[in-house]
Amino acid sequence: MSKYVVSSSPHLRDSVSTARIMQDVVIALLPAAVAGVLFFGYRAAVIIALSVAAAVLSEWFYCKASHTKSTVGDFSAVVTGLLLAMNLPSTVPYWMPVLGSAIAILLCKMIWGGIGKNFMNPALCARAILSLSWASLMNTFATPAFGHFAGVDTVASATPIVSGAAGGQYSIAQLMLGNIPGTIGETCKIALLAGAAYLFMRQIISWHIPALFIGTFAACYLIATGFDLGQTLYQVFSGGLILGAFFMATDYSTSPPTAKGKLIFGIGCGLLLFIFRYCKKTPAEWCSYAILLMNVVSPLIERVSGVKSFGEVGKNG
Repeated sequence: MSKYVVSSSPHLRDSVSTARIMQDVVIALLPAAVAGVLFFGYRAAVIIALSVAAAVLSEWFYCKASHTKSTVGDFSAVVTGLLLAMNLPSTVPYWMPVLGSAIAILLCKMIWGGIGKNFMNPALCARAILSLSWASLMNTFATPAFGHFAGVDTVASATPIVSGAAGGQYSIAQLMLGNIPGTIGETCKIALLAGAAYLFMRQIISWHIPALFIGTFAACYLIATGFDLGQTLYQVFSGGLILGAFFMATDYSTSPPTAKGKLIFGIGCGLLLFIFRYCKKTPAEWCSYAILLMNVVSPLIERVSGVKSFGEVGKNG
């Protein structure tokens, strides 16, 4: 008689590896990274390189110091460093992406057990820490100079959100092309949407979180402005909403795994961002904080939206 060996779940396996997923995310972010360098010059390229290198070295150092197998080969540290750089102005001093990546990897990721065990997005958590610690540096932006690789000197330029709050606005075309002040990776919406399309094509992300995140925010803003479509579109394409919705809110480790949970998560992100941007009447970019707050409640969302385990029975049998 043949014997059957039953191992621990999961019993269904996929050929997709963590490294392949992270490599696809890096590829998807490349158009926005290239656009950032074209608009903000060589400083953007240096900041991206320093941020990625510091993230990889920090993870390697932690694994070495803790006598554990190195995990830098899964490319998650590369993604963290790249995402942090995308969220930094090109005007920050060069020590800031290095410090930020070290914080993201050591404090926000590895200390909790590494990839899959962190409860907040490491890049966003590091950005929030940098913003709270050095607010003036994190809110000083350069005027874009497309094609001028030397970039421009540090200029306290108004971002679209600040400009909109002050009554002046950029055009939708400028918002889409990225010819606006902002962080390195958030300005060119065309590049971000091209990267998002690649992630959808590779089935790395699903539509649930981005659609509900952007849709909820847009619906709330549309109602609050008396159905002013122009102002609503301006807000959708301003700041880090597109970058956050497609590339950070969809992080596997910090968002619910079920479709129902993703819908709740996306709605929560959209509502929080609307409250922060519209109701608080402040010019600050609050997208990072909206996502981080939903990261914290993600385990609760997962608990109430998770499917019932096969064969599970109630207390009374």
